[in-house]
Amino acid sequence: MKLHSKKILVTGADGFIGSHLVEALLKEGVKVKAFCYYNSFNSWGWLDSLPKEKLEKAEVFTGDIRDPNGVRTAMKDVDMVFHLAALIAIPFSYHSPDVYIDTNVKGTLNVIQAARDLGTKRILVTSTSEVYGTAQYIPIDEKHPRQPQSPYSASKIAADCIAESFYRSFDLPITIVRPFNTYGPRQSSRAVIPTLITQLLNGKTEIQLGDLSPTRDFVYVKDTVQGFLAIAQSDTLIGEDCNIATQSEISIGRLAEEIIRQINPAARIIQDEARLRPPKSEVFRLYGSAEKIKKHTDWAPKYDLGQGIAETIQWFSNKENLGRYKADIYNI
Repeated sequence: MKLHSKKILVTGADGFIGSHLVEALLKEGVKVKAFCYYNSFNSWGWLDSLPKEKLEKAEVFTGDIRDPNGVRTAMKDVDMVFHLAALIAIPFSYHSPDVYIDTNVKGTLNVIQAARDLGTKRILVTSTSEVYGTAQYIPIDEKHPRQPQSPYSASKIAADCIAESFYRSFDLPITIVRPFNTYGPRQSSRAVIPTLITQLLNGKTEIQLGDLSPTRDFVYVKDTVQGFLAIAQSDTLIGEDCNIATQSEISIGRLAEEIIRQINPAARIIQDEARLRPPKSEVFRLYGSAEKIKKHTDWAPKYDLGQGIAETIQWFSNKENLGRYKADIYNI
């Protein structure tokens, strides 16, 4: 489906990837409806940081993805839905698994049930590389077994299964989009790269981290967003799941060394026990295959890790941006 002039709903538009996706869609000439989490402060999350002239081009709808009535209202008269709204922090899922089921599973059901009833032409459901767990083989392709190694990943596996069942049962035009470890400006400090950068830019010389041995496939947010757009325009991916990955990996330890080198080579890493996952829950290796997305689209990552890290550091170096983060608090 061509995107230009279409009316498209983005759930989770107030979040990290969602806000970047809204920007990219506006640039494509899309009529964007941005679904933001309702709150009494009238905050639209990261959308509030966009230039006024850009934000004015989008229609903002506030609601709660857990509420089927609000979701159905938001989805009326839209051609396509990018469903990104989710709870994503793994440590918090150990603490409060119920709300992950309500948000990630029931929230996805609300979207696809409304899409079925309203005749929505295309639905993209956002998954996560965490559904694969520690790699049984590499690179991890879409046929890799799912391994629920945290309540978070279990909720996303369940959401994926609900989405797939609606494609098989009702021929609903769904694609499951599975980004690997996206990073960049606006990312929550619960993620490792903002954790490193914010501590360093705030002058800390002892940087607190968890396990340094796991490897990850890091994708810069602008590449992830372009992956979403490419998948949305590929009719051959309807009824499929599709990775967005760079097909490379780096350990958290080596990543930390690179970021420290760029900001303050005198800093050193201190392991914080509170940041360690339970041993059976830690995902030790994520290294994604990009073969499927390259077969069905013309997408390829444009940013290598060095470029992406440099842009991310530059964004965090802005005092206004850095001031939004609490580097001295471990954000679960």
